[in-house]
Amino acid sequence: MTPEAPDRTITFLLSDIARLVRQHFAEGLNDAGLGLTLGEARTLAFVRRLPGRRQSVIAEYLGVEPMTLVGFLDKLEKAGLVVRETDPDDRRAKRITATPAAAPAIARLDALVAQIRDTAVSGLSESEVEQAVRLLETLQENLSGGADRAPDAGEGDA
Repeated sequence: MTPEAPDRTITFLLSDIARLVRQHFAEGLNDAGLGLTLGEARTLAFVRRLPGRRQSVIAEYLGVEPMTLVGFLDKLEKAGLVVRETDPDDRRAKRITATPAAAPAIARLDALVAQIRDTAVSGLSESEVEQAVRLLETLQENLSGGADRAPDAGEGDA
């Protein structure tokens, strides 16, 4: 088996695709006028998909340090988009939930994610998209060691 050119390896392609998705998402956020940074938008997306989960869990799914997440949550809470509630099982921990006021922002984020997805898969058939998703899920499972996978976070995971 001959070695692949460095820019044709699956790891390079996945990394570059993730970079491009983040770039499109950040540009779309600017155009949407939501006043959210990429980190804040990703946080809101995960809070919506992981309602009532602890801050530490959300930080892990986002791949950020807990203190980084605190900054994102402070801004989202100040904007009235999320609430932090004391965990009844551990008063030191906080559980995070999106507020009803977050619905319009989440709808705009969903539309942005759909637009990016449509751009990314243009020219592919529905069966090719389904096959690509299955292959990517297998890669994700392989790399996660069988651990719980992050739910679909929208933003490309962004």
